[in-house]
Formats: sequence, structure tokens, C-alpha cells
Amino acid sequence: MPTTKRSARTTPELIARKRDGGVLSGAEIAQLVRGFVAGDVADYQMSALAMAIFLRGMTPEETTALTLEMRDSGRVVDLSSVKGTKVDKHSTGGVGDKVSLCLAPLVVACGVPVPMVSGRGLGHTGGTLDKLEAIPGFSVSMPVEQFVRQIRDVGCALIGQTADIAPADKRLYALRDVTATVESIPLITASILSKKLAEGIDALVLDVKVGRGAFMKTLADARALAESLVRVGTLSKKKITAFLTTMDEPLGFAIGNALETYEAIEVLHGRGPADLVECTLVLGAEMLRLGRVAKSESEARKKLEAAIKSGSGVRVFEKIVAAQGGDARVVREPDRLPRAPHTVEVRASSKGYVTQIDALELGLAGVALGAGRTRADQAVDPVVGIVLGKKIGDAVGKGEVLATVHVRSRAAAAAAIARIEGAFVVAAKRVAPSALVLDVVR
Repeated sequence: MPTTKRSARTTPELIARKRDGGVLSGAEIAQLVRGFVAGDVADYQMSALAMAIFLRGMTPEETTALTLEMRDSGRVVDLSSVKGTKVDKHSTGGVGDKVSLCLAPLVVACGVPVPMVSGRGLGHTGGTLDKLEAIPGFSVSMPVEQFVRQIRDVGCALIGQTADIAPADKRLYALRDVTATVESIPLITASILSKKLAEGIDALVLDVKVGRGAFMKTLADARALAESLVRVGTLSKKKITAFLTTMDEPLGFAIGNALETYEAIEVLHGRGPADLVECTLVLGAEMLRLGRVAKSESEARKKLEAAIKSGSGVRVFEKIVAAQGGDARVVREPDRLPRAPHTVEVRASSKGYVTQIDALELGLAGVALGAGRTRADQAVDPVVGIVLGKKIGDAVGKGEVLATVHVRSRAAAAAAIARIEGAFVVAAKRVAPSALVLDVVR
């Protein structure tokens, strides 16, 4: 008996199948994503599909198909003219996370090209682009051709998502943001990886933050996301490693764009805070290993430490800043970064040891000061923020400075001070800070 070719299912039929827990084929996912980009699948239909995925999940194969279709919805950068293994890093975001600014120049100084497409801060988590723009004149926008040329000539370019990189992701995220479907591991996975794979990378190191100040609050949820990212990245024929790192207290001491940029530059000069330096070395060592310039973690760490000691990381960052229109003098003279006209100190009301620092509360205090945004279209103030005076495990005397608030006016600090005071817990018995790396998924 002759077989007949099954006709394509309609969009409502595909939504219904996913709603009922069914599996979509690669061809059906392609039909939906391509139709969405072309305007044949309406926003309300894609919103319904996102909710169905949120409730029912996706298989690894479905998530991979969605990721690759979103990647291919725009331009995939061709970096074949750049020698070496191209490796990027992505963080799921946290408070005080300025690692990319010091990590990229150090990795490049060790011989691995780093194409990096980053994002802006939203909510209590900061964004790499906002920190870079605290450098006078620094531009995070450039045509793809210039992006490729700069990676070839300098070893790195630090830019934002362009209109032609994964446009399906940009449109779908806007819908997820207003339909309560952001917290879906398949959709998060496809969103992150579609943009990263569109960069033309060979490998990716992920920093999945865990804790009060992170998107993923529990180790179990963070591990599930890390496993999904690594699994889909591997199915997409890329080398992926995910580190789960703690985010109960801020990373480093600085919160706020210019303040964090200053602290990242301090890492390049060998003066960075211990936890920020360690996070940079952990992620950077894996980037060197995946980039095939080091055979082991210990060898890679030695190379990164040598790049700090020799100043080669500083020189690379100077080249990046100059190539993107910024004032490269700030790399050697970070005091040239813009500063707030006023500072207000928050002091301890009792003596003891700092046993908790609520990263979420400090992040929200930073947003209230103007260092972050609650809507994607909001501007941020580069100079405002918070600098911690103490970290978990530190002894503190009554009246000692817990944090310094950097503000445009002293009156502007009033609303944030109570929140900052409440973020610190001082007790009689000392506790050790949490380990930085909680798990690794390869």
C-alpha cells in the first residue's frame, strides 16, 4: 500500500502537543521558530508555546533543536580567519560579578582568542556592557565585520548583541519577560547558547551562580541548569564546561559600574580581592585548557598568574579599550574613571564577626541608587554604588565601616542605608565563608 506524506501540523496543533506533554520534532521546532521570525506565528502563539514548555519541559534533543534554530535565525559569525581555538565565558549573573573585564584580557594574553557578546544588567544583577561603558568613550556596538577584525588583530572584542545575532531569542525573551516564563531551564538554555553559538566560538566556559544573590537560589536548580547547558552544548558539537560558584555574598567588594570596573582593573595589576582573583583564575584556567594552550589546570593557572605579574593582561586590555574608542589611560590609571561626588559610610552597631551578607539586598540597594535597572529601557548611573568594608568571616568593631555608599547627593543615600544595614549580620561566633566552587559539570 503506498505511503502518503504527512502534512505539516498547524501551529495550534503543535502548541497543543507540547501542552499535553508530547515531543516536537526538529522540523516542527524549525517551523515554529522560522514562522515566528517571519511573522506567520503570532506573538500570542509563541507566548502560549513558551508557557507549554515552561510547564512540560523539553527533551535534550528538543532543546538542542530550539537552540540551533534560534542561533540560525540571524547571522552566525565566521571566525575561521582567526587562528586558534575561540573560547568565550558566560555568567548567569550575580552581585559584584565583574569577572569578564579582567578575565578576557588575561586569557587573550595567554594565547586564546575571546569573542565575547555580553548583556546589560537587569534587576539586582549587573551587566558587563554597563561596566564597560563606565570607561569614557568605550563603545559596545560595532558591525560584525569589525568584530571579526578586532578579534583577529587584538584577540578580543567585547560587544552587545547585535540586531542580526539570534533575533529569535531577542523577540522570544521579550515575550517570556512579560508572561512569567523566564524560569524555564530549556528556554534559559536555548537563550544563552543560541547567542553564544552565533559568535562562532569553539568552546564555552559557564559560571552558573548559586545562592541568595543569584538567579538560581539552590544548588539543585543550578546543577540542573548547568547539566542542561553542557548537554545541549555537547549535542551542538561544542566543548562546554560549567562551574557552579557561590553567590550568597557579593563577589569582590565593589557593587556599581565604575566601581566594579576599577576593581576588575585592580585584578590585572595584581591588587584584586582574593575571591574575585580566584574566580577569574578558575574560569580562565578552564578557558586555557579548552583553548589548547595548557594541558592541566595547574599549568593554566601559572600562565594566568604570569600574565598578571608581567603586565601582559594590562597591555591587552589597553588595546581592547583603545580599539573600542575608550580612554585607554584608565587601564593604568583607574582613578581616571568617573566618581560619585559624595560618599556616606554605613557603620556597625555592634562588635563581633560578619556571618552573613545578603547579596540580593545589596544588589537591590544598588538598583535603588541608580546603579541598576528594573526595565530594559532604563539608563544606569555609572558612578553610584556600594563598596563593602567587610566580608563574611571578618571581625568588626562597633562603629567600624561595613560599607561605603557612593552617591550623587547625600540625601540619595538615605533610602539605601537601611537596606544595606539589614544585609549584614554580625554575631559573636566567627563563620568561614562558603567555598567559591560548589561543583563542576563537564
